[in-house]
Amino acid sequence: MSDLPIVLLPLGTDEDALDACLAALDAATPAGTPVWLADDAAAGPRGVALVERWLKRTRLRAEYTRRPRPVGEVAHLQQMLEACGEADVVVLAADAQPLPGWLAQLAACLARDAAIATATPWSNAGEAASWPRLGEIAPPPADPALTAQACAALAPVHPELPAAITHAVALRGRARRMAGGLDVASFASWYAALIDLSLRLAGLGWRNVLCETAFVARGAEGCPADGDMERLAARWPAWHPRLAGFLMDDPLHALRQRLAGLHEVLRDSPQHDLFAAAEGRA
Repeated sequence: MSDLPIVLLPLGTDEDALDACLAALDAATPAGTPVWLADDAAAGPRGVALVERWLKRTRLRAEYTRRPRPVGEVAHLQQMLEACGEADVVVLAADAQPLPGWLAQLAACLARDAAIATATPWSNAGEAASWPRLGEIAPPPADPALTAQACAALAPVHPELPAAITHAVALRGRARRMAGGLDVASFASWYAALIDLSLRLAGLGWRNVLCETAFVARGAEGCPADGDMERLAARWPAWHPRLAGFLMDDPLHALRQRLAGLHEVLRDSPQHDLFAAAEGRA
């Protein structure tokens, strides 16, 4: 699937979450999609065994690398991004569970507007991109196929987000290279480094948007490392007021309501069952 971004999956230490992530990734992603599982010496023996079993049966074109010693979350991910050159990528959290159609929708989002540098899908734990309620953690969708179908039925307008979010984010390779990549020296967490990258991209005229036609579930929100938010505030003093304004004004309220309405319409529709069956054969 050369028209789809490369999926980058930096591994963590939560083995149960990783098992669920790999199962969802395989089920929701087109066969042959390039996937890179990269281990910064973080996964334990059970995690490595899970990966090795998954690699033997996955339909995806997956590779696994493991560093002999950890270099840190941000440095590790920056090395992955540099290895991808100017290719478009999607960074997926190791505790996330993508819903059907997620990757094609993110690729289509990047293709619709050449000014889009980052595209973030909805999530039940997606902060500014949370659904059904802004800034709240909800349970993962009970019917993933229905949620995916409802998202895909939305008109793709791709509104602005304050910054990209770590459950899953599509990164345009050319924009990422122009911005200089991640600031390895200043930030210890992907959470903060992604915000910083988003703000630098915006300063260069690129867009950080919501891909409202895709959904990636997650058990919990990402979090910064100690000191990261203070460094963000020092570098970007307008960041926290802007985020607070976004949360208070809730510019995505109408869009979330439309998505909720589509859920209601589709729930009793026979088309939902056809969609679920088709996704199961993908």
